Amino acid sequence: MGIDHGRVRQMWHLLEPLHAVVYYAPEVFEETRSLGYDTEERWPSYFPLRAAPLGAPETRLVASAFYSFSPRMVAEHIPAAWDVAAPDKVLAARVRGVDRAYTALIGDRTGSPELSEAAALARRAAEAAPTGGRPLAAANAGLPWPREPHLVLWQAATILREHRGDGHLAALLTAGLDPVEALVSFAAIGAAPAGVFASRGWSEHEWAAARERLAVRGLLEADGTATDAGRALRAEVERRTDELAAAPWRALGAEDTARLAELLGPVWLDVLGSGLLPRENTLGIGKV
Repeated sequence: MGIDHGRVRQMWHLLEPLHAVVYYAPEVFEETRSLGYDTEERWPSYFPLRAAPLGAPETRLVASAFYSFSPRMVAEHIPAAWDVAAPDKVLAARVRGVDRAYTALIGDRTGSPELSEAAALARRAAEAAPTGGRPLAAANAGLPWPREPHLVLWQAATILREHRGDGHLAALLTAGLDPVEALVSFAAIGAAPAGVFASRGWSEHEWAAARERLAVRGLLEADGTATDAGRALRAEVERRTDELAAAPWRALGAEDTARLAELLGPVWLDVLGSGLLPRENTLGIGKV
């Protein structure tokens, strides 16, 4: 039996929150603060935490790989982040922070047979993820695996998340959506309120200009909501993203993928139930 797109998307919905802990957990903020980063808001640590697997990339590379962020916003943090701490120090801090965060979030599950099984299955999927043309997935896949099952699970979730994300950028490019147009068109289908996307640093002028470009293409109504054509284009982007994200799950197989989904459920509930992650976000989980 093959893997359908519904299962592929379900695995993303289950794994994305497990990965995202690294950007919101107080334990990770404590570790990055000890390196010298400002943690009054999350962005000074977000950029080095996510970019460090790439080495010490400069602004243009990070803006390209992250795509939806304004290059001006990226430039506020990169490359200055590497003057605060070298990438290897950041990588070590994120592992320490995730270790502490997972211990706090899932407690006794960290040593359970079920978590060990989930970690082994997730690692198999992550190691099967093709990384050609996927810089963030490749960079994370090149890092050494930790020994502890909860950290193996987090690293696998991170590789698989970035694998899907890199493929999503390919789908956006194929659809002819530049970074700000990608956000405007996503807001237009109700993935999240437009204000949520302001976190990506685009100006009101840039947002309005992107709306105008999309309206000229027949993708947006005058009020900024998506036309039927706009909804169809976004649906195609998500379909193509699922297709490009399917390889790890095909390699793992339908039975083991279903088993992993079952095993992830309690951990997913622990993470979401903690209130650590924002209820509204730019990913549109549950809306697409």
